[in-house]
Amino acid sequence: MDAIIWEGNRLRLLDQTKLPGTIEYIECNDYYTVAEAIKRLSVRGAPAIGAAAAYGLVVGAGQIQTEDPKVFLEKLESIAGELGATRPTAVNLRWALDRMMLRLSSAGEKSVQELRDILLEEAHAIYNEDVESNRRMGEYGQQLFPDEVRVLTHCNAGALATAGYGTALGVIRAAHERGKKVSVYADETRPLLQGARLTSWEMVQEGIPVTLITDNMAGYLMSQKMVDCVIVGADRITANGDVANKIGTYGVAVLAKYHQIPFYVAAPLSTIDMNLSSGEQIPIEERDAREVTHHAGQVVAPDGVKAWNPAFDVTPNGLVTAIITEKGVVQPPYTENLKKIFRDKKQEEV
Repeated sequence: MDAIIWEGNRLRLLDQTKLPGTIEYIECNDYYTVAEAIKRLSVRGAPAIGAAAAYGLVVGAGQIQTEDPKVFLEKLESIAGELGATRPTAVNLRWALDRMMLRLSSAGEKSVQELRDILLEEAHAIYNEDVESNRRMGEYGQQLFPDEVRVLTHCNAGALATAGYGTALGVIRAAHERGKKVSVYADETRPLLQGARLTSWEMVQEGIPVTLITDNMAGYLMSQKMVDCVIVGADRITANGDVANKIGTYGVAVLAKYHQIPFYVAAPLSTIDMNLSSGEQIPIEERDAREVTHHAGQVVAPDGVKAWNPAFDVTPNGLVTAIITEKGVVQPPYTENLKKIFRDKKQEEV
């Protein structure tokens, strides 16, 4: 199931808030619709948000009524700012928009239509590169799995959270495709149940054995020696290897450390923010309290109760066994080895 579709010069986004019961696409005829889809989690997952925002900028460019390139770029910068403000934690969002604008700034003197064409070309590149990087990530990551493995994952880091194939679930897919006997435990992932609604759905579609558990069962599951490793995605990784991911990830990492279970993070290099030295600097999005006090439109808490709803937490690097990227598996010490992988990448590009 494609989460992001560009066809006939229009953008369609799978409304993941309605899965698994209803498959429905949002027709994005203006960038406001794209921004709202990102904000309300109709499209979610750091790589998918980046790709959707890139196409959202293309949609916004089509709304600008001017033939003056300077005016066009000024208005486009404003649109990029609005799209970039929708979700503060996932770094891929800002990364994709900055990449789109940088591509235009290096294009030289062009007409407005030529600039629009360049934007679409760059959005396609971001999308296609993400799919390819996920597949490479899967190949590197599956090598960490034994021939028979029971994997616990938290939230959803599959094809729905990316341009395609997935990060954490991409590693699981790759192992399954190579004939390894993989079974998955999916945390339900409160409060919005991305594990229950999305991860388990993707695994069922792929024919990969999956067992759904509530978030508070993970510790007991590990104590019963029913988990061989944990793998999650990420919304931002800092230069020292601290990992921001869906709320609850930190707790799973602590449990894994106590039970001496490997804890892997799968994420493309675009999710690694080398401008931040540690997880303390990551802005953590706080969402509407009604996501906690309500479920499926029904009240599940008493009137007047306060609710705290951070969407992410930060897992310290000391709890992370390895970071799986499209350029290989990064081991501690992360400060040194993440620098090296980016240095090697830059040399390849030269």
